Amino acid sequence: MKLGILGTLSLAAMLISQVALAETVKIGFVTTLTGGAGAIGNDMRDAVELALDHLGRKMGGSDVKMFYEDDTFKPAVGKQKTEKLVKKDKVHFVTGYIWSHVLLASRNSVVGKGPFMITSNAGPGPVAGKLCHEDFFSTSWQNDQTTMAMGEVLNQLGIKNLYIMAPNYAAGKSMVKGVSRTFKGKIIGKDMTKFPAQLDFSAELAKIRAAKPDAVFVFYPGKHGMQFFKQYSQAGLKGEIPLYSAFTVDSLSLPRLKDLAYGSLMTQFWAPDLDNAVNKRFVADYRKKTGRYPTFYAAQSYDTIMLINSAVTAVGGDLSNKDGMRNAMRKANFPSIRGPFKYGNNHFPIQNFYLRKVVKDADGNFTTSIVKTVYTNHQDPYAKDCKMSW
Repeated sequence: MKLGILGTLSLAAMLISQVALAETVKIGFVTTLTGGAGAIGNDMRDAVELALDHLGRKMGGSDVKMFYEDDTFKPAVGKQKTEKLVKKDKVHFVTGYIWSHVLLASRNSVVGKGPFMITSNAGPGPVAGKLCHEDFFSTSWQNDQTTMAMGEVLNQLGIKNLYIMAPNYAAGKSMVKGVSRTFKGKIIGKDMTKFPAQLDFSAELAKIRAAKPDAVFVFYPGKHGMQFFKQYSQAGLKGEIPLYSAFTVDSLSLPRLKDLAYGSLMTQFWAPDLDNAVNKRFVADYRKKTGRYPTFYAAQSYDTIMLINSAVTAVGGDLSNKDGMRNAMRKANFPSIRGPFKYGNNHFPIQNFYLRKVVKDADGNFTTSIVKTVYTNHQDPYAKDCKMSW
């Protein structure tokens, strides 16, 4: 009799376990899907869908359900949508986030509340440093790093006097801080413009002409970058004062900027021609799916899904095993578009950064290509402020 009861209980336990392991993996993705910046968010979504296609739409044997939310470029909306994902949809992972101010507004609604939070783009200093958390990961970079690499490039080019422009919000401040960390010359001018309201840079361009710097460095993502490049040329500064950038020229803006950006230099952790098998497949399939080159936003979003898959697979689909999933993600043992890399103690990638140049491919399409490696296995400067160790 007792053996029969034990057998029944054992069978019940097995069935409960199988149901638990079959639980659908729920992923919330917060990005900008409408308005001028909507092109970026939709580019990210296309990459997520491609990654899921590559995985057969399953992770660890479980189905995957995506919840896409539009932050409309506003921190308050992003926070609201994040809270919906956590409280109502009860997702296991919250990811996406283009903008640093949206990420910072949303962070506390996720970390410590159950789900993992993975930023696919924004990397403000606080979340890499003092606000690091065991349930927070990045598949991109910390904001300062890319422009720290640009500062090194400017030194190598012999630039002595530099004029800087960036939008006055969290990421803009980080980008300026980054280039200022490494540039050894003199910054003779700096304008922090209103964001996202300001799209007319004529007053600042007049100041640049008067200052006569050796070079100009800008950070203007999305439509702001396109406007800046157009106005820079219209002001007669193109060809007169070299213009360098970060996160300003990408595969979305190049078809419209064309020769205005041709030959321009920027720094980034990735480029479409990065020579590894995962990246080659990603770029080829993305172009086949969308008809365009992917942006770095897309590349990072693809990696986000692959990182999550590595976590879910490692625990056999048991989404209650957070320790197991966390340990798996810390290993960065997944097929990344950047090639093999490792995570720092703050869960931000330690990775290479490259100098990229706008070129034309064999078919005449504008794209970017790697010129050289600027940093090898670079760790962000905020990692020392993170108290996590593992």
